[in-house]
Amino acid sequence: MKCVEIISIFAENKPGKLEKITEVLAKEGINILGFSIASMGDFGVIKFLVDDPERAYQSFRERGFTVAKLPALGVELEDRPGGLHERVKLISNKGINIESALVYVAETRKKAYFVFEVEDIQKAWTLLKDENLNFLDTSDLKRA
Repeated sequence: MKCVEIISIFAENKPGKLEKITEVLAKEGINILGFSIASMGDFGVIKFLVDDPERAYQSFRERGFTVAKLPALGVELEDRPGGLHERVKLISNKGINIESALVYVAETRKKAYFVFEVEDIQKAWTLLKDENLNFLDTSDLKRA
C-alpha cells in the first residue's frame, strides 16, 4: 500500500504555540510540505505533511509534545479548477468518509495531491487502488 504519514500535534490554543511547534521542525531541518489547523476552543490539532515524518515524530516526542503519526492516502489531482472536486467525488462514490485532509502542491504547481485520513486506511486503499490514480508515498517526499 502506498501511503504517507501525517504528524498530528495536540496543542493549547494560545499565542506562540505554533511558533514553538514550527521551531522544532526548523531546528531539525525538516521541511513542511503541507499543514492544517483545527481549533476546538482552548485546544487544537495541528497536522503536518513533512519530508521526514519519523524524525519529526521523534523530535516532538523528545520535547514533550502530544504527538501522533497517522497513515494517510495521497492521490494526485490536476492543479486546475474542478481537479479537487473530481477526486473527492470519486472517493465519496466509493463510500469512503474523509476525516481530515490537506493539499500538497509539488514541483511548483506541476503536481498537486489531496492527502486525506480515513478510519480504515486498508479498506480505502482496496477501494481505490484499481482506479488509475497516482498515489503519494513517503519516499516521494524526500528531497532528491
